[in-house]
Amino acid sequence: MNDVRILVAASAIVYGILALAMAVFPGLILSRTAPTPGLAPFTAQQLRGRDIYVSEGCAYCHTQQVRPLAQDRVFGRPAARGDFAYSTPELLGSERNGPDLSNVGARQPSAIWQYIHLYQPRSLVSASIMPSYAWLFEVKAHAAPGDLTVPVPAAYVARGHVVVASQDAQALVAYLLALKQAPLPKAKP
Repeated sequence: MNDVRILVAASAIVYGILALAMAVFPGLILSRTAPTPGLAPFTAQQLRGRDIYVSEGCAYCHTQQVRPLAQDRVFGRPAARGDFAYSTPELLGSERNGPDLSNVGARQPSAIWQYIHLYQPRSLVSASIMPSYAWLFEVKAHAAPGDLTVPVPAAYVARGHVVVASQDAQALVAYLLALKQAPLPKAKP
């Protein structure tokens, strides 16, 4: 251990072996994994919504990977390898302050509910700790032709005004509604 060159070379070899074993080989295996049957690629609008999901920090509080635990059954089935074929990089999340969203499109398929929840979460879930994403909407005295109005409860919008979803809000909701787990094929005996 007196020769620094041997120590550096040995460290580099160990690092290289670990990098191959923990990152490169699993990445190669996952890149060859077929998508779960029934899983469809995201549309352009859904991909834009995914970018907004990332930029707004939604993954800080929501996971997108159901764990194989009893308390996670309410969110859907446990995540499988092929579920992430079109979600690269995967948005697994780091905490679960809010519910898991990997199957939110099936659990909560109402676009209206999603819009209202984004505008003012406590109007639908009184104990929600989710922040309001009101900047994704515009409050107007009158909706213009082509505007997507959101029927927010009267207590959360100024009297005589309407809430209009922006293109970003529409893309985000399209992404959330696309988050549906495809059923796994039946196992053969």
